[in-house]
Formats: sequence, structure tokens, C-alpha cells
Amino acid sequence: MSYWAEIGLFVGKTAIIVIAVFAIVTIIASAAQKAKGMIAQGCLSVKHLNKTLDDAKNILRTTVIPKAELKQILKSEHKKEKQKEKQKNDHQKSIYVIDFKGDMKASSAKNLSEEVSAILSIAKKNDEVLVRLESPGGIVHGYGFAMSQLERIIKNDIRLVIAVDKVAASGGYMMACVANHIIAAPFAVIGSIGVIAQLPNINRLLKNNNIDIEQHTAGEYKRTLTVLGENTEKGRKKFLEDLERTHVLFKQHVEKYRKQADIDKIATGEIWYGQEAIEKKLIDELGTSAEYLFTQMNKNTNVYQVNWKEKKKGILQKFGKGVENTTLKVVDNLWEKMTNRFF
Repeated sequence: MSYWAEIGLFVGKTAIIVIAVFAIVTIIASAAQKAKGMIAQGCLSVKHLNKTLDDAKNILRTTVIPKAELKQILKSEHKKEKQKEKQKNDHQKSIYVIDFKGDMKASSAKNLSEEVSAILSIAKKNDEVLVRLESPGGIVHGYGFAMSQLERIIKNDIRLVIAVDKVAASGGYMMACVANHIIAAPFAVIGSIGVIAQLPNINRLLKNNNIDIEQHTAGEYKRTLTVLGENTEKGRKKFLEDLERTHVLFKQHVEKYRKQADIDKIATGEIWYGQEAIEKKLIDELGTSAEYLFTQMNKNTNVYQVNWKEKKKGILQKFGKGVENTTLKVVDNLWEKMTNRFF
């Protein structure tokens, strides 16, 4: 064996050993992490948006306004601030801002739960929560859970405002409609109040290739439609009944919170732009979240952005999670799309 061949063999063996050791360490680290449970899984960050706006304003006017004029402005503002301090109420109104960007699974619902819990722990009756909501809708149970987090705010007698700058469709509107006040941009997408479910069926393909499928269930309607087996009219009928039942529950939910809207006219599965949605009483006001918050800050209201972030994983956790996700993601997503109903 040549010298270089021996070197190559040595490097190969070393690499195998290193990979094996790394895999073992990863498994141990993953097991240890699971044992820790939910300890220190995230952190809460709060940003005072009034200060952010003041900083931007100061930077701009320092550049634009002549020094002598700026000096007079600052002097006048200082006097006004002193007067405000003397006239200050026991509790100045605060607005807590939450950003919810929804995906098919409503994955942000967990973070939303943490943010709502934090706010409710200190909010007073004259405070307000503004949720900047953006979602195309998704899985029924995922958005049902997210909606229930917003209901907690209402149940605690805290005013809830939803601002839709781009889209609150289906499950997104399911969340939005619980608010005391809904604001949407003129061309924001609102609705639809409808339900959809679809799945492929490859039974004929399997039969053509002489592949038999056995599926056994306990319970008459444990499986109505299937991907691999042969679907029946009875199963199809039950599947459609379940779909309709979900739609009825969705309509009842919207009607509960938007009594001013004609549910039979809006629950057709259509979408509307903001300027149309206000006519149908799906929303209360045309505007944007930035416009609303700017107006509130000019009224001397304290505005705080509240954000819960998951704890960043270490390199070993990332590696282990990456392997897990690579193995299960495709199967998980496919199964979810085949077995769930969507708003």
C-alpha cells in the first residue's frame, strides 16, 4: 500500500470515529434537554415605542432644523413635560402591542400565549392590547387555540384592538373577530368564513401495480376518507358532514362577536378587501396599525411592544433537532394535509 493510500485510510477512520463520538454526544445532550422539560425555554422582551419614535424624531430634526430654532423647541417641550408630570393621573393609559404572524399551523400561538399571560399580569382596566395580525389561515385546531388566547384578554375586561395591515383570512379572521375593535387597511384581505379539506387518493394506482392495502379501524367513522384505500360513498358523506359541522361552528363563533354583521351574507367562503369589509361590518375602521399607534402616542399614551422569544438552542441541540426535522417533516406535513380541515 502506498504512503498516500495509508494516509487516506487513516483520515477516513478518524472521520468515522469523530462522527460516531459526535452522534453519541448529541443523543446524550438531547436526552438531557428532554429531562429538563420546559425550564428556561424563552424570554420576554419589551420595547417602549414612544422612546423609539422620540429618538427617530430627534435624529431627524437635529439634521433638518437650525440649531437656534431647535433650542427654542426643546425649551418649550421641556416646560410642557413638567406640566404633564404635575397633571399626571394615577395610571396613565398603556397600550401593549403584540405581533402575530400566522402560518398554516398557527405556530406562533405558543408565543402569543406567553405574551398574553405577561400582559394580563400587570394590565389595568383602562389599558389596551393591540394585536398586529397577519395570517392567511390554516389548521382548525391551531387557530382555535390562538383565538382562545385573545379571548383571555376580553374575559379580563381589557380592551382588545386588532389591526390588519395585510391579511386576516379564514383562521386569521376567526382570531380577529373576537376584538372590541377591528382596524384594516383599505386593501387588506378579510375573510373568508369558510372551511376546506382535500386529500389525494392513489388506490387505483396501487391496484394497477398489484399492491394490496389493508386498513382496519375500530369505530364506524374512525376513518372516513383515506389516501391509500378505496373510498366509499358512506365515508364521503360523513366527511362532508364533518366539514359542514366545522363551518357551522365557525359561523356561530363569528356571529357571537360580530352581531352587527349578516352572517348568512358573509359566511360564503368569499374574501373582501378592507374597504368592502367595512360595508359588510366585518371590521370597524379603515386604517393601519402605524397610523393608529402614532395617533395614540400623540395623546400621551405609553405604547409597549411585547415579544416572547424561544430560547436559542445550542449547537448540539440544533444538530439533533435538524436530524429529527429532516426525518419527520415531510411525513408530518403530508399526514397533516391529508387528515385536517383548514380555515
